[in-house]
Amino acid sequence: MIGVVVVDDDFRVAQVHAEFTEQVPGFRVLGIAHTAAQARELIDARSPDLVLLDNYLPDADGVALLAELETDAILLTAATDPATVRAALSAGALNYLVKPFTAEQLAERLRAYARFHARLPVTGGAVDQEEIDRALRLLREGDRPATPKGRSTLTTQLVRDALRNAPHPRSAAEIADELGISRATAQRYLAALTQEGTATMTLRYGASGRPEHQYEPA
Repeated sequence: MIGVVVVDDDFRVAQVHAEFTEQVPGFRVLGIAHTAAQARELIDARSPDLVLLDNYLPDADGVALLAELETDAILLTAATDPATVRAALSAGALNYLVKPFTAEQLAERLRAYARFHARLPVTGGAVDQEEIDRALRLLREGDRPATPKGRSTLTTQLVRDALRNAPHPRSAAEIADELGISRATAQRYLAALTQEGTATMTLRYGASGRPEHQYEPA
């Protein structure tokens, strides 16, 4: 489970964000703070993996608090001025979500963070450039625009999961057989994932010499 601390000066908003977070599988809210001082104490006591942080706190700006933290953080704030956005990113925010937002918008970013967290854990051995690039792409998956017309969000997720759960690259025919969709449909969704950067495509040459497209998660 990924432990989360929610920090927001508004009691009602903080509770809503906590409820949104608890709805996402794999996430657990460890506590809620309404000031920077409370947040420091709670983070020290509970050691969360992630802090969901508002910028407008009564005793300090969230960005200033963020600069003190060694914990991953996502800014959830109504601040839209470029200076605050740049300051938050410079201070280490992994993402920035402007209020008001929907439960699904937050969930998309949390799911992307979970994949980033799994790909690039806090402890472990050295990683190469390819692994770093993949982790950063995973982190930004939640920032994609809505699914284009003609593509189903559910099918997109099923195809993406079929790639992630496989131990090796897969073809459109293999994905089609697993999901019960046509090969042309599988090919269309795989091509879209490749274009948006969440899948990569390579060519495999068989005995006939004809290349086959193979796909794997980016």
